[in-house]
Amino acid sequence: MKTIAKAGILAVIIAVVLFSCKKADVSAEETADYATAVADSATVSNTPEKTTETPKTVEKRKLIRTADIKFKVKSVVQSTNLIENTTKKWGGLVTYSNLQSTINDKISTKISQDSTLETTKYQVENTITLRVPQQNMDTVVKEIAKEIDYLDYRLIKADDVALRLLSNELLQKRSATSEKRVANAIDTKGKKINDVMNAESQLENQKAASDNSLIDNLSLQDQINYSTITLQLYQREVVKQELVANEKQGYYFEPAIGIQILDALQSGWFHLLSLVVFLLKLWWLALIGLVIYWIFKKVPFIKNIK
Repeated sequence: MKTIAKAGILAVIIAVVLFSCKKADVSAEETADYATAVADSATVSNTPEKTTETPKTVEKRKLIRTADIKFKVKSVVQSTNLIENTTKKWGGLVTYSNLQSTINDKISTKISQDSTLETTKYQVENTITLRVPQQNMDTVVKEIAKEIDYLDYRLIKADDVALRLLSNELLQKRSATSEKRVANAIDTKGKKINDVMNAESQLENQKAASDNSLIDNLSLQDQINYSTITLQLYQREVVKQELVANEKQGYYFEPAIGIQILDALQSGWFHLLSLVVFLLKLWWLALIGLVIYWIFKKVPFIKNIK
């Protein structure tokens, strides 16, 4: 009886141990599955969401950005100075600035015998072209906007020229390959002068096309690196009044009548003295006349003839 009891207890113990081991295995598997799920979840959460434009796509873009803005300011001169300083501050440069005044109307009003009031109405305006680093274009535009008193329009464009750059690069590669082939053909097979001349002409054309594509790429890259901003500034019409002296006629500058009479008497006296001096210079004529008169009176022969 005791043996049966011992055997039963032993069987229960063995069953409990087996059940515990199985449960531990299940728990370990569940823990492993949970860890795997968490890891997968973390991987998914760290993976960026798919968008229509990935960073690689954005990097491949080659944008030429331009801005064209027309606006009214309080003072064109002051705003021009501020814009030039802002451009320099953000690493840009002013490539064109045409500050000028245009007279709309001019009125002259005579307010006295010798004074005239000139009223001039004129418009001050300036056209400015800026080149700024592309990454600073938005900042420069925002700082310029602080000067706007009235906005006529603002046009900002971004043209993607990546395909044009790629096309030029492919053209350069094709031209380089073709140039080598033509040059080899001239060196190895060129015998007839006409064939050589035609090949040389073709080679020059290919080189010219390659150079043009290279220059075009350099120009595009410069426009990509430095954005162009065109500004048209103007202000309210300015009215300026100035008092000026009249341009007098000749008679306004003639002396008074009394001074003219004194000048006439003095001038007449000078003429009289000149006449007396002139007559004195003729004393010899008077002397000759006296001699002739004396001869006629005193000589008898002459008296008889008479």
